[in-house]
Amino acid sequence: QVQLVESGGGLVQAGGSLRLSCTASASEYTFSSYYMAWFRQAPGKERDLIAAISGSGINTFYSDVLKGRFAISRDNAKSTVYLQMFSLIPEDTAVYFCAASTREIRWNSSPIDYWGQGTQVTVSS
Repeated sequence: QVQLVESGGGLVQAGGSLRLSCTASASEYTFSSYYMAWFRQAPGKERDLIAAISGSGINTFYSDVLKGRFAISRDNAKSTVYLQMFSLIPEDTAVYFCAASTREIRWNSSPIDYWGQGTQVTVSS
């Protein structure tokens, strides 16, 4: 069983930046075997995949809606995945969830083994 704990959410003004972190209760070896991803869910909407990264960190995927404003990265030595968010807009307001899978994550429907509890990001206009 792997636990994922997100941090770094909060209230930010439009145009600002935030960095989310997600730390797994797993060794470096175990963590590096997981594909990691960030999803977000706005009020009244479905949970959407926004970024994913392979175990090695070499391969990344981003949702087209981000338009290059977010960057996903990982530090396997710290069993942590990050989401750096730039140029935030009110439409980015959502609960952001970290996810882990032993399989590639490319779609909203990709199988997920573990979810974090979520962290709220609120962007004011």
